[in-house]
Amino acid sequence: MVGLKEELLKSIWHAFTALDLDRSGKVLSHNLCTVLNVPHDPVALEEHFRDDDEGPVSNQGYMPYLNKFILEKVQGNFDKVEFNRMCWTLCAKKNLSKSPLLISDEDAFKVWVIFNFLSEDKYPLIIVPEEIEYLLKKITEAMGAGWQQEQFDHYKTALNTSREGLSAWQLIDLIGSGQFSKGMDRQTVSMAINEVFNELILDVLKQGYMLKKGHKRKNWMERWFVLKPNIISYYVSEDLKEKKGDIILDGNCCVEALPDRDGKKCLFLIKCLDKTFEISASDKKKKQEWIQAIQTTVNLLRAGNPPPHKEARQKRKELRQKLLAEQEELERQMKELQVANENKQKELEAVRKQLEAAAARAAEEEKKRLQTQVELQDRFSLELEKEKMVRQKMEEQVAQKSSELEQYLQRVRELEEMYKQLQEALEDEKQARQDEETVRKLQARLLEEESAKRAELEKWHLQQQQTIQMTEAEKQELENQRIIKEQALQVAMQQLKQLELERKEALEQYEEVKKKLETAANNTKSWKDKVAHHEGLIRLIEPGSKNPHLITNWGPAAFTEAELEERQKSWKGKKATSE
Repeated sequence: MVGLKEELLKSIWHAFTALDLDRSGKVLSHNLCTVLNVPHDPVALEEHFRDDDEGPVSNQGYMPYLNKFILEKVQGNFDKVEFNRMCWTLCAKKNLSKSPLLISDEDAFKVWVIFNFLSEDKYPLIIVPEEIEYLLKKITEAMGAGWQQEQFDHYKTALNTSREGLSAWQLIDLIGSGQFSKGMDRQTVSMAINEVFNELILDVLKQGYMLKKGHKRKNWMERWFVLKPNIISYYVSEDLKEKKGDIILDGNCCVEALPDRDGKKCLFLIKCLDKTFEISASDKKKKQEWIQAIQTTVNLLRAGNPPPHKEARQKRKELRQKLLAEQEELERQMKELQVANENKQKELEAVRKQLEAAAARAAEEEKKRLQTQVELQDRFSLELEKEKMVRQKMEEQVAQKSSELEQYLQRVRELEEMYKQLQEALEDEKQARQDEETVRKLQARLLEEESAKRAELEKWHLQQQQTIQMTEAEKQELENQRIIKEQALQVAMQQLKQLELERKEALEQYEEVKKKLETAANNTKSWKDKVAHHEGLIRLIEPGSKNPHLITNWGPAAFTEAELEERQKSWKGKKATSE
């Protein structure tokens, strides 16, 4: 019931969005109850659509009423084609293109119903390029033409750049434009659309004329057989007006080929629990096709699987979801790698800036060190010059003192000479002793002055040695700082090389993920080709063209123009009554 509800909602959504709810909501609800065989609830209908602000229209919308009073009461005993035609009538006039199309309104209606079957389960409804390709392939195969894959790839590329898929009306315009059915007349295209409609919507797996042996009279009568997932119905003719019976299929049924007998060829037997049916095909190929189609249907019933086209649609949807999940995961990984790469780039840039700043600081410090060294050298040169001048002055003073000393010694000699001369005289002895004492004291004073000068020279020499030692210590400290900074620069260069290696590894991971993405895309295309090839191998429907016929709302039929006019009058009368 959940799948049936989803199918109904798609058609109702088209009708609902095409109407003005305030004026036509009652008409839509009334028509839905009529075609879905749901009892009318006039009280709930009037309560929902009353015009005051407290009604459900203003605060709950139309969906609660639709689910509670209509969809939950649907039992499945209604004509799906009639239901879709009612919704089509409400929305086609507003949305169908006014430009001339190569298909009739009836064909456009069938394309619209097929769109609802193949579209995604999200609103607004669209059909994705993969389902468009599947539908166009089915129509092309039904027309007996070759599929132009390159042409569709160009169309798909242009479609993907503008939007995710097509709406129902855009799909009708695409098929009605004849872009993928060039060289085919309107009747061929119409028959192909009808064949695809019978398969996908009416679940017709195979149909055609065959002979059936009666159970009572044992005579052979030509009947039009229609194979569906759980039943084979047979009619007097392909107009499906007069139904003669049904063959109920289940997992206990079997089909067997029979040898030719009683003048009948291409015989086969369908065994059910209560009855056995003998049928004669027109030729061996038809016989084998019918046996294979019936046996496939029975196998599906035994396995509890849906019809092939529904199972294929579900597999395509699951494959799209899986590929979408893989693509999203790859995109997430790509984003993570991109973010990691950007972070690495930022880190490298930060390290580069730090290295540049460190190099700039080192250059500035080296410049300052050299400038300081030059200044110290200049200062030391000046001090050495000053010291040299002082030493020269001291040497001059020493030379002067030496000259004075020579003069003093000469005087002493003279005094000694005088002392010798005075020694002879007793009267001058005392005076000579006093002079000698005076000379002794003068000598002591000179010696003290000489000691003071020597101490002063030693003090200057010591200061000079200390100054030289301080200069050597500062020079050694600057040299140590330079060595430490050079070591820090080498460590930073090693970190830069390590970060460069990590960036290369991140780029290699990025290339690897990119290759995985390309591989996933190639696998996706390969799976699509396999699915399309598989579906092409099990296509069971053959156009049953026996006599010229007209098209009615219920499918192909054979009737006169007078009967057509009578049906049109009956339909217009029903439509006027419903309005």
